[in-house]
Amino acid sequence: MRLDGKVALITGGARGIGAAIAKRFVDDGAKIVISDIQADLLDEGVKNLKSGMAMACPGDVTKWEDVQKMVDATVSFGGKIDILVNNAGIDPGGSIVDIDIALWKKILDVNLNGPFYCMRAAIPHMIKQGGGSIVSIASLAGVRCLPSMPAYCSSKGGLMQLARQAALEYGPKGIRSNIVAPGATRTEMLVNAMAGLSKVIQKDAFEVLTGDVPLRRAATPDEITGAVSFLASDDASFINGAFLLVDGGAAIVDVSGAAVAKAGAGWGV
Repeated sequence: MRLDGKVALITGGARGIGAAIAKRFVDDGAKIVISDIQADLLDEGVKNLKSGMAMACPGDVTKWEDVQKMVDATVSFGGKIDILVNNAGIDPGGSIVDIDIALWKKILDVNLNGPFYCMRAAIPHMIKQGGGSIVSIASLAGVRCLPSMPAYCSSKGGLMQLARQAALEYGPKGIRSNIVAPGATRTEMLVNAMAGLSKVIQKDAFEVLTGDVPLRRAATPDEITGAVSFLASDDASFINGAFLLVDGGAAIVDVSGAAVAKAGAGWGV
């Protein structure tokens, strides 16, 4: 019961990694408020969790008034807010010269402004109670570039810096801020994004996506949750401003070396 007695707000908690984090937190003893724009999925998710341990609070992280409502609901539900998990995100594509400007703004609004609003609303409560833990769900795309994904990559890179800034400024107040960066994960969002490629190549696009990953597969959402629970907990009491990759080793792969390996040769052969 690593999170026993803790109270958490999880954004984007209706499905995918967010829903998996919600289940893990309850299993680990936390009371949670789950927020998402998909109210129907939120209600269903809460029904599947231990009674009295979870509450749904529909809302849009791009709207300051909604974010205030989420944080207030968490404090009302649990009496405090120990943990904030910035998970809500979207990943539409489009190159720099082709992406619609409104879409560019929307991606940054959800993926970067949303976590900023959540921190802005939650941190004063954490200061008053003597501390707290913020875990922001970034991406391997925050440190690597993906073709035709400039908005997503930029927003996740920005989120990483925002999380570090919070670690620097509010560490003296007992507030820790850390980052979990998943690699390819079989969420509904990524499966839908890969559907077109799967159709073109007539096989599971994840085989291509993870062909150079040392573990040779994508993660499941449940495999991300342990890192989040750890960083949120007192087990990580002296970890602040850290960046934890949960990517199956993808970040260690050199693209040139991967190309040589695919050609059936070793380096220098």
